[in-house]
Parts: sequence; C-alpha cells; structure tokens
Amino acid sequence: MSEHTTLNTEALDYISVNEYSGGIIGPSRAMLGPIKNGGTIKTGTPPGCWGPMITPAFQGGHEVTLPVAVEGAEVGDAVAIKINKMRVTSIATSSGVMEFVEGRYHGDPFVAKFCANCGTEHPASHVEGIGEEAIHCDVCGAEVSAFRFRNGYVIVLDPQNKVSITVDQTIADKLAGQADEMSSLPVHSAQHSILSLARADMPGVAAHMKPFLGNIGTTPSQDMPDSHNCADFGQYLIGAPHKYNFTKEALDAAKTDGHMDTNSVREGAILICPVKIKGAGIYMGDMHAQQGNGEIAGHATDVSGETEVSVEVIKNLTLDGPILLQNLEDLPEMARPFTKEQKLKIQALAAHWGQTSIEENAPITFVASGENLNEATETGLRRAAKITGLAYEEILNRATITGSIEISRLPGVVRVTFMCPMHILDQIGIGHLAREKYNL
Repeated sequence: MSEHTTLNTEALDYISVNEYSGGIIGPSRAMLGPIKNGGTIKTGTPPGCWGPMITPAFQGGHEVTLPVAVEGAEVGDAVAIKINKMRVTSIATSSGVMEFVEGRYHGDPFVAKFCANCGTEHPASHVEGIGEEAIHCDVCGAEVSAFRFRNGYVIVLDPQNKVSITVDQTIADKLAGQADEMSSLPVHSAQHSILSLARADMPGVAAHMKPFLGNIGTTPSQDMPDSHNCADFGQYLIGAPHKYNFTKEALDAAKTDGHMDTNSVREGAILICPVKIKGAGIYMGDMHAQQGNGEIAGHATDVSGETEVSVEVIKNLTLDGPILLQNLEDLPEMARPFTKEQKLKIQALAAHWGQTSIEENAPITFVASGENLNEATETGLRRAAKITGLAYEEILNRATITGSIEISRLPGVVRVTFMCPMHILDQIGIGHLAREKYNL
C-alpha cells in the first residue's frame, strides 16, 4: 500500500515493484521512484478481475501496482512504455461469465461491496473450504461475495509451450485446495484466489496462450477504481451512490484509458500514454493468459505474471488516451509496412502512371473507450485527427484503405489503426519509435 512507499530525490535506473494499490489509482497514491528517463521498471503482478471481485475489501476490480514517477514527465507530456519482457507465473486460473449477488453492494459491485448480514462496508474476509460460498466476512462469518459464475471454467497453463486446457470438477476441486500456490499470488497481494470457487463447467477445451496486460498506463488526475479507468466501465461512476462519483466531463478529463483489455499490448509493443499528473505515475496489472478480440465473456484468464518495461518521456505530446505501436503480426493486414519487394512494385506502378511522390509512412494505433463501440470509435477517430493534424475525413479514408477499426473489449474499447505520414510522426515526437519498431 502507499504508506510503504518513498519517493527518492535521485532518479533510479531500475525499479522493481511488488506492492499494489488496493483497487484505487490516482493522485492520493504515493509514487515510487522516480525512474530515470530511459530507465527500466520490473513488476510482479497478481491476477486482475476475479480475485479482487470476490474480495469485498477491494474498491476496484483489479490489483495493479503502485505507480512509478518518471523523471521529467510533466502534465501535457506523454510517456512511451516499451514492453520488453512478459511472463505468466500462474500455474492455473479460473474465469467465466459473471452475475451479481443483489443486496451486497451499493450501485456497483466492483466498487462498493458490503456484508448483507452485519452491514460492514468493504469487510475483511477469508476463505472457508471451496465453492461459490467459500468467501466469508471476518466480522460476522456470513458468506459475503458479491459475484457468482453463470458459467465458469478452471484452466491449467503451460507458458513455455504457449498452450492451456480447461479441467474437470475433480481437478478443479484439487486445485482449489492449493489456490494461492496455483495462482502464484505475490506476497503483498490482498486478494482471494478465484480458484477457490472451483467452477468447472467446460472441461477439456484447449486454448492458445498469448499473454498481455489488460490495465497498463499512467495515473489519472483524480482518484478512481483501477478497473474504471476507461469510459465503458467508467460510465458506472457517473452519478454513482458512493464516494468515487464523477460527472461525465470530470471522468473524461481525469481518466487515461489504462484499462484497455487490448490483446496486442504485449511483449514487444510500445504504448504511448498521456501524462495527467506530474511524474506520470506508471502502473500496470491485469495480465491475461489469452483473450480474443472483444473479451465477449466479460472476463478472460487473469493470471499472475512478471513484466519488464523501459520508459521514455515524449515532451509536449498532449494525449487524452494511449497510442499503440503494435507488433508486426498484431497489425491489421492493411496497416502492415511494405516489404522491399513490394516497395519496388509500388515504385513501378507510380512510374507507370506518372505519380512522382510516394508517401513515407508507418502504422499507428489510437486506443479509445466509450460507453459503446460507436462512441469509442468516434473518440478514437477524433483523437487521431486532433493529434496528427490530419482532417477527420482523411483519417476515415486512411483507416479504411491503410488500416482497420478493431474491437478490443465490449462494450466500448476499440483500436483505430492507419498508416500515418512519417513527417507527422516526427512532428509529434514519436517518429524515432516507429522507425525503431518497424525497421524503417
């Protein structure tokens, strides 16, 4: 928690972070560091959604790291986060489609849980046995979880070979008896392992592994639940009946869209994030072992993991949300840079028709959130036009023939990708990152 943190006067080359925010991110959380511009941050993170969801003390749906200050990062700048390494450490996890338990929360079960039996707000709790009634209030002993599975599964993981498989009830029950160990919960984690619920509705399903971070970025300018640092989850803070209530305008101004659930925010990618408080306050968490576009079940496979990133301050790049330089294989086909052979063909085609100039460009992705997918798409397109200086209608054309609109999460996170002129990327201060990333 923040009371254990100290901010050094001298910037560090390397910081290891293994303490967590308790579900709330914002200016009230004291920052570690600062890290030098160009320095390295290594984190060990616990699972995201389900563990905090079934732990009533949490006031957010994740358990992300304490923030790290970046030397020289001022409000109105941006910070590039280069994801150098990522590793799943959980042996197993559980997930599925959720339902709420009415009468155990005020307005939002992710944020404002209470014990229906004794009335204690955000009570401390413990695990007794296994199954969906395993979480009990420390004050009165009553079963207290505000969440249930409608349909759930337990899945065992092989990160080395990038495969996994769901298991039957007998195996799920055995894993539940060793839940913290199988989840590899870090020592400072405060959540209960979701493996304790042992819900195994679809055994024997094999799945690829492709780990990524679902919540990574910079600290918002007002305190808020970590899982609500986005517009679709964040809409439940608007006029909420608890202390983390916002107007829509205040939420839009404060959030940094760190909760993206964008499956290409993974090893090798470069994420460029807004700075909305002095020092930026880089945090991360909610690692998933795998997830298809859309996260249609509402939740994916939350795991413990280790991530190593390096950071770079981009001066005077004022953003409302993240820009992503995706790995080549994650880019939509229409936005992949041309090979040398393709460029020769393009030159020949241009010469045949007398076209004397050929634009130098690179792929860029704007990640945006909204109450729904239409709003998120509009937000991403408008952000792209604002940052690049290109006409909105030109962004539409570029995203159509040199890019794509892709769903990251339902109900409202999208990726807007297109080929952007290199001189514009240079003007906004990220051309060197694009050249480095795509060997241009």
